[in-house]
Amino acid sequence: MEDNTFKTDSNFIHEIIDKDRADGYCVPVHTRFPPEPNGYLHIGSAKAIYINYSTAQKYGGLFNLRFDDTNPAKEDTEYVDSIYRDLLWLGAVPNGGVYYGSDYFDRCYEFAVKLIREGKAYVCDLTAEQMREYRGTLTEPGRNSPYRDRSVEENLSLFERMRRGEFPDGSRTLRAKIDMASPNMNLRDPAIYRIVHTSHHRQGDKWCVYPLYDFAHPIQDALEGITYSLCSIEFENHRPLYDWVVENVGPFEPRPKQREFARLNVTYTVMSKRYLRKLVEEQLVDGWDDPRMPTICGLRRRGFTPASIFEFVRRAGVAKAYSIVDIELLDYCIRDELNRTAPRRIAVLDPIKVVITNYPEDKTEYFPVSNNPNDETAGTRELPFTRELYIDREDFAEVPPPKFFRLKPDGEVRLMGAYIIRLNEIVRDGEGRPIELRCTADLETGNGAPADGRKIKGTIHWLSAAHSAPATVMLYDKLFTIANTAEIPADKTYDDYLNRDSVRKLENCRIEPSLTAAEPGERFQFVRTGYFTPDSRNPGVFIRTVTLKDSYKPQ
Repeated sequence: MEDNTFKTDSNFIHEIIDKDRADGYCVPVHTRFPPEPNGYLHIGSAKAIYINYSTAQKYGGLFNLRFDDTNPAKEDTEYVDSIYRDLLWLGAVPNGGVYYGSDYFDRCYEFAVKLIREGKAYVCDLTAEQMREYRGTLTEPGRNSPYRDRSVEENLSLFERMRRGEFPDGSRTLRAKIDMASPNMNLRDPAIYRIVHTSHHRQGDKWCVYPLYDFAHPIQDALEGITYSLCSIEFENHRPLYDWVVENVGPFEPRPKQREFARLNVTYTVMSKRYLRKLVEEQLVDGWDDPRMPTICGLRRRGFTPASIFEFVRRAGVAKAYSIVDIELLDYCIRDELNRTAPRRIAVLDPIKVVITNYPEDKTEYFPVSNNPNDETAGTRELPFTRELYIDREDFAEVPPPKFFRLKPDGEVRLMGAYIIRLNEIVRDGEGRPIELRCTADLETGNGAPADGRKIKGTIHWLSAAHSAPATVMLYDKLFTIANTAEIPADKTYDDYLNRDSVRKLENCRIEPSLTAAEPGERFQFVRTGYFTPDSRNPGVFIRTVTLKDSYKPQ
């Protein structure tokens, strides 16, 4: 778990809590994060975590992690483990405890029987298609199921037989008896139990009937003492059903309150776990932790920090209205942090050899370079200088464009922290491509400006050929070519907008020797290039976290 101290702005949820307290609802603030273990957490999950965790933290309350494992067909312990690992890495420690929805299966069943006994639930034989037909529309009321008036005794018997496994999947449901004419479609006798003959990852084959989310979730909240059930906006129309369940299976004191916020939508990506799983299963990406994925583990592998992720969520804001946030804000947050904290190192990503012809072959000297000019305590390190060096190929131009102040024929450039050099000769391969640049150094300029006062406008980075180490560098780009994936035309799919050029592999790079001992989780600025981190999966490989700068201006 990384250290993660982050700012918490006041928002409309906190205003609701403050008003509740002023009105006498002075209960401890107890929140929860209830992920379904059917995939890995993503940046959208980080918003839900941030809101629930920071709200509990602000009011000195408790924060629970509860795995919503009520759908056995899609769940796996792999996802359970990854969710818990990501939550701890983010720093959102569940001080209220770790729970599973399946812990409450017995209680949910008891409450379902209670509703049947009170005439508030019935076993229905309608198929899913028939239920949709009977449900009505937004402008027309629904029709009562022909099975709605079964006796309490028959419903109890049928529900017990459902539990014993006597009926096939989908043949019967248990429905709440509420109001088929309600303007809220969620109150038109919603199904609260279904038959699923599938082994559960924790309960095994004990159950073949499972509660649906809208029934199980309010019960779980109430039993855990959750006072504020903070969830995304698509559950707003479900709130009357949430309250109905709490009221009719209770009494519970205090009664939990559901409140909703807008989901986090980010440009150039998707938050659909179903589609993210498809990318993984079809090997279109390198696993759930592919650095192009919006998953927490993908961001971690790419070098993002918990603080930068929560800062992104904070800056994106907590509101109820739909909005889409520019992914460049996420890059801005990590760049701003790493500019202050990341040690500087040199890497030459596309090396071309430079030979200093007037420098002795057997000589090595050392020049001090800053570890971080933004941190006075970071100090300096010694960089070895020898006759043969590497510079980046883009810092050389045989036919330079206007205002090119780097290395060019008969031009001078400063080697960062060392000498001024002049290009005298270009050595080519058999096809005429430059492979070596032969230069002379002004050996009087190692400690500062030329004695004759001439101005050198360009400074480039470099490495000693003898002292540098080989490395591979991965450059990742956006996963999609369209900014707002919600605007994809009906005749297209996500696949049509996948960025097929979203990753580049650079081999034969050269790095400072100290970087060979770098560990995953460490982050560096490669001078003049960007921010990088060692790949946690591939030794000797560095991943670019973010470029050095861009034109994004935060609001």
